[in-house]
Amino acid sequence: MERPPLAKRLKRFLRYLLVRAALALVHPLPLGLARWLGVRFGTLAFLVAGGERRKALKSLARAFPEKSEAERLALARASFRHLGAALFEVGCTAALDQELKPLVAWPEADRRVLEAALARGKGVVFVSGHVGNWELLARRVASEGFPCQSIAKETSDPRLTALVGRFRERGGVRSIWRGQDGAVRHMLRALKNGEILGLLIDQDTKVQSFFVPFFGELAATPRAAADLALRTGAAVVVGFCHREGPGYRLTMEEVSPPAEEDREAAALALTATLSRCIETAIRRTPEQWVWMHQRWKTRPEGQPATLPTGAEAPVPTQ
Repeated sequence: MERPPLAKRLKRFLRYLLVRAALALVHPLPLGLARWLGVRFGTLAFLVAGGERRKALKSLARAFPEKSEAERLALARASFRHLGAALFEVGCTAALDQELKPLVAWPEADRRVLEAALARGKGVVFVSGHVGNWELLARRVASEGFPCQSIAKETSDPRLTALVGRFRERGGVRSIWRGQDGAVRHMLRALKNGEILGLLIDQDTKVQSFFVPFFGELAATPRAAADLALRTGAAVVVGFCHREGPGYRLTMEEVSPPAEEDREAAALALTATLSRCIETAIRRTPEQWVWMHQRWKTRPEGQPATLPTGAEAPVPTQ
């Protein structure tokens, strides 16, 4: 593999050093202080990161055309503040693991959803999105002894990838990196062993995808969750970790597979249902989603991007 240019390698190294320095600063802090600093960091990022701010406002205009510019600006600012707080909370690992259970409430009814799905013995395809604090979602579930693995995308810097992997593993969550050899084999083995396999499917990434509705527009959405569930018979659970006051609350629901006999049609229908669940979660707390992500970057060919209200247009694969 060809090495990247020197300037890019230097940039990645400096970024890695900055992350390590920030973690060293945040790690020993009390959780409340780390959260307070994270909010200030998010506020500063909103002011100085003009490119990301413009992306967020553009996404919000597409998702909420009925809102005023002032309302969308307030949502964008709140999103940066929330993400800053979530980032610093995750980095505050010394206090995080001690306070994880009181920090992240897991109501009994939602816990029973996951337990019932696991009891069938075919594993659980656990679907979520970048809503609230997805890192704490997996860590909280693993803290109760449930076997968890997550499918994740490697970063452009192997050192950062290793750093993220170690953080998750310390919390009981093993990572399956999409680029590693035998990744699909590891996913299938996890489900065969009756484990929880977590996937985030709310981003436009370079993986096999379906175009399904998302906030009224077709959006390229990873199909792996649907394909794995239909291939293995695993249960499908959708869950989120929404911020509520100074803490978080887990919510979970099981999604039944469609009755379609054709596997391709079933995978498409299930992916659309899962995307709709994620949209519902985002609408519940829109300030807790990553609006700076270019969700509608990849466009479908030969179809209008915006769907008429109530339309169920045929959706091609990417």
